[in-house]
Amino acid sequence: MAKTKAPAKRGRKPAAKKPVESAVPAAVAKATKAVEKAVAAQTKQKERVVAAETKAAQARKKASAPKATAATKRAVATATAAVKTQKEKLSELTQKVAEAKKDLKVAELKARIEATASKAEEVVKTYAKTLADKAEADLEKALTKFASQWRSKREKQDARKVKSRTTAEGKKVATATKKVESAIKAIEAKPAAKRGRPAKASAAKASTAPKKRGRPAKAAATKVAAAPKKRGRPAKATTAKAETAAPKKRGRPAKATTAKAAEKKAPAKKAPAKKAPAKKAAAKPAAKAAAAPKKRGRPPKAAAAKAAVKPAVKKEAPKAAPKKRGRPPKAAKPAAPKAAPAAPSADKPAEKKDASDS
Repeated sequence: MAKTKAPAKRGRKPAAKKPVESAVPAAVAKATKAVEKAVAAQTKQKERVVAAETKAAQARKKASAPKATAATKRAVATATAAVKTQKEKLSELTQKVAEAKKDLKVAELKARIEATASKAEEVVKTYAKTLADKAEADLEKALTKFASQWRSKREKQDARKVKSRTTAEGKKVATATKKVESAIKAIEAKPAAKRGRPAKASAAKASTAPKKRGRPAKAAATKVAAAPKKRGRPAKATTAKAETAAPKKRGRPAKATTAKAAEKKAPAKKAPAKKAPAKKAAAKPAAKAAAAPKKRGRPPKAAAAKAAVKPAVKKEAPKAAPKKRGRPPKAAKPAAPKAAPAAPSADKPAEKKDASDS
C-alpha cells in the first residue's frame, strides 16, 4: 500500500526565536575556552609523564636484577629519555595554560571596561531623557507664566487704547450732535412751507403809488436857498487877540536888543535939555515895541543899527531903513488897530527930529 501524505499544518507560523544575548562577552568566552583546552592538554601530558616515570622505574628495577642484560640497560636509558621528553612537553603546556589564563584575565578586564562604558552610556541616556522630560515640563510652566503675564500686559495696553479711542469717538459724537442740534434749531425757527401757489399781492400794496423810474428829484428848496459855497481857502477867524495884536509878520524875527546895546545907543541919542519931551515920546514907542509879538523871518543886520547911530553923532541925514526879507505882512482888517512900530523904526523918527533941529 502506498503511504498517504500527512495533512499540511495550517495557521500562523511560530515567531523566530531571538538570539539570547549571553552575559559573558565573546572575548572572555574565547579566552575561557583557550584556558580550558590548555588545561586539558596539560592534564593529559601529566598522565603521560606519570606513565613514562612508571615505565622508567620498572626498567631500572629489571636492570638492577642479577640477570640483567644489555637490552635491559638500554631500556632504562630509553625510559629515562622518554620521561624527560614528556616532562618538557608538560612544561610547555603549563606555559600555555599560564598564557591562556593571562589572556582570560585581560579579556575580563577589557570586558569590564566595555561594561563600564556601556553602563555609563546608559546612565547618560537616562539622564538625557530625564533632562528632556524636565525641560518639557519647565517649558510648559514658563509658557503658562509668560502667557499669563503677556495677556495681562496686553490687556492693559488694549484698555488704554480703548479708552483713548472712546474719548476720540465721544468727541466726534459731541461735534456731530452739536451740528445736528444747530440744524434742528434752524429748521424749527423757520415756518413750515405752505403747499400750493402763493397768494396774490394784497390790495394795500396795489393802492400804493407805482415806483418811479429814472434819477430821483434834486434836494429841497431850503438847500437851494442857502448861500452858495465859496471856493478857495476860508477866511481866518478874527479873535480878540487878532483885533488887539499886530498882524503876524513872516520871515526871520529881529534880533533882541540887549542891555549893553541899549547903553551903547543911549550916548548917541543925547540931545539938549529942551528935547526932553522928545525922549519921552521915543520911550513910549520902545515900550510898545517890547510888548509887540515876536517877528518871524531874518532880523535886520546889526550894521544897520550902527549906521542909524552914526548919523546922529555926525548930525547927517539918516539913511533909509533896510529892506525886510520874506513875505510882506497881510493887510490888517479895518476893525483891528494899528500895531506899534518896532524899536528900530521908533529910533529913526527921533533921529530925524534931531537932524531937523540941528
